[in-house]
Amino acid sequence: MIPTDSALRFRFGLTPLEEVEPWGAERALHWFGLTAGWYCVDIDGHELLRYSERTVRELGDDREGGRPHPYVDHYVVRLWEDVIALVSGAMEPVPHDLVEVASDLSPAWTWLDTPEAEAALAWHGEGYLYTGHLRVAPDIRVWRAVDGDEDTVTVGWEQRADPEGVIEFAGPRQGRVTMPTSEFLAAVAELDRALLTAMEERIGELEKSGRVPGLRPDVEQLRREHRDRATWLRRARDREPGTDWNAVRIGVRALLAAGAPPPAP
Repeated sequence: MIPTDSALRFRFGLTPLEEVEPWGAERALHWFGLTAGWYCVDIDGHELLRYSERTVRELGDDREGGRPHPYVDHYVVRLWEDVIALVSGAMEPVPHDLVEVASDLSPAWTWLDTPEAEAALAWHGEGYLYTGHLRVAPDIRVWRAVDGDEDTVTVGWEQRADPEGVIEFAGPRQGRVTMPTSEFLAAVAELDRALLTAMEERIGELEKSGRVPGLRPDVEQLRREHRDRATWLRRARDREPGTDWNAVRIGVRALLAAGAPPPAP
């Protein structure tokens, strides 16, 4: 369980089962699709994925059922998958000399085609919580640092402006929160436990009564996928990234040099 004073929580709700839309011409109910719902990232008293009241009003007619809703309306499994990817790719402690680069959400560098640049870009990219499936979303980046007995994870974010002026979020435009690594991992474990429990119940409902008129879900396939997904977090924790920090350092220096403005005449 997450401590009651935890700085981080991943919160979600699932769409009522009878309102879940099946996928494709075969009108199938997949594990992924059954996670339709909403989600939010609560951090240090802020709700990072909560829309402003004006955006909620403007989106009201476009959202499912026309019901105004303040949070990201999407498949919850996307948040779950992308958070687990952070455990897999961003929990290797960053060397002290690279912490400043790790904390930069928008480094001033230019793409280069060298192995070292690719190593640096891959390392830096793995620290972002993927939000590309959303129309507009804040950039959220995670990095871990160990200094003596202090083992911490920092979450930084920046809100990007919507070019069309429709999407805006209620929270601060940018921020940074540092917490013990154990607290970050506890929040991830709680998201994992909560979603898997909710999906176990959902599959059980389908097995007993169907709940969705005119559909015959493949419950055995749903259970097979459920069992597999129950191993994802453990596998992410067991992964050893083995980052080549020397290559990353060389790549970072080259990328920053390539992106630097020319000297003044």
